[in-house]
Amino acid sequence: MRRAPPALLLLALVITACSSTPSRTPPEASNPAFVRLPDAALANDVVVFALGLVDTGYRFGGRNPEAGLDCSGMVSYVMEQVAGVKLPHNAAQIAARARPIERNQIRPGDLVFFNTMKRPYSHMGIYIGEGRFIHAPSTNGAVRIERLDTAYFAQRFEGARTLLD
Repeated sequence: MRRAPPALLLLALVITACSSTPSRTPPEASNPAFVRLPDAALANDVVVFALGLVDTGYRFGGRNPEAGLDCSGMVSYVMEQVAGVKLPHNAAQIAARARPIERNQIRPGDLVFFNTMKRPYSHMGIYIGEGRFIHAPSTNGAVRIERLDTAYFAQRFEGARTLLD
């Protein structure tokens, strides 16, 4: 039996590798154990509570309003205070624990994710409705409301996820 030359094997591997598209979903998202809000009615409470954090100072690694909040710290703080749901303090890990939804399915209380640091799911916020979301950006240092359709966020939009069934 004749063996294929190493160059031919290498070529076959390269061609095979190029035939699949890279996943934009965190690998952990294949885990069926998504975190869920205990009651869908809490989605509105999530929005109202998050709106109460507007102008809270930004702090990298911040987990509470007194010390300051970063994006994932804000989301995890809101979810724990409103629904008793504990989330990791990392946007990509939160994305992995929430169910993906299409952009046209986003409802108030859902989570929106962005690629702001040349890596997927590096920034996040809470959708509040009418094309707007609330987040804790490091730029200008305070929790604020933005539009999804602004040039900056529209080109960096990574996806939306929900904690609702």
